[in-house]
Amino acid sequence: MHSIVVFCGSSEGNDPQILLSANYLGKTMAEQKIKLVYGGAKIGVMGKLAQGALDAGGTVIGIIPDFLRRKEVFHQGLTELIVTQNMHQRKLRMHELSDGIITLPGGYGTLEELFEMITWGQLGLHQKPIGILNVNGFYDELLKMLRKMVDLQFLKQENYDMILVDEEVDRLLYKMRNYQPRPLPKWIKKDQL
Repeated sequence: MHSIVVFCGSSEGNDPQILLSANYLGKTMAEQKIKLVYGGAKIGVMGKLAQGALDAGGTVIGIIPDFLRRKEVFHQGLTELIVTQNMHQRKLRMHELSDGIITLPGGYGTLEELFEMITWGQLGLHQKPIGILNVNGFYDELLKMLRKMVDLQFLKQENYDMILVDEEVDRLLYKMRNYQPRPLPKWIKKDQL
């Protein structure tokens, strides 16, 4: 993997371990020469993630819609800052520039980004590994809900299995590097991806 998009909060939350894990993920990606693509903010979990990568000499690309550029206080020390017209263009650009997806703790926006990428993968629009860094069990209840969706047959087991989960950065990156995507649906041709 040459680049990973990381979705995470623009707030810091109140668990210091989340900020430490975000910083460590950025640092580790830089050390492994994996380009970081993220939301462009210098605040919150996003800021700690980006700073970890930048401090370790990594390449960091921020992508932010114009209307959020001021609200989220964009990071001025990035390798590159891409400004889009809207949120949809932001996610599309993040997808285009990444070989994999990781989600750290965050709020509604983080969940929305994660679920759009999962849905695109379920539909066969990409075969990228999708990881959740489950710091201090942050996503335990969400994963339990997804398991319930499988049990009640609203979600196929193979689609649940697309999501790679770990509490440790190094193990999650290992899982992502070794991810074997499921076969494309018959109605999707590889050149359409």
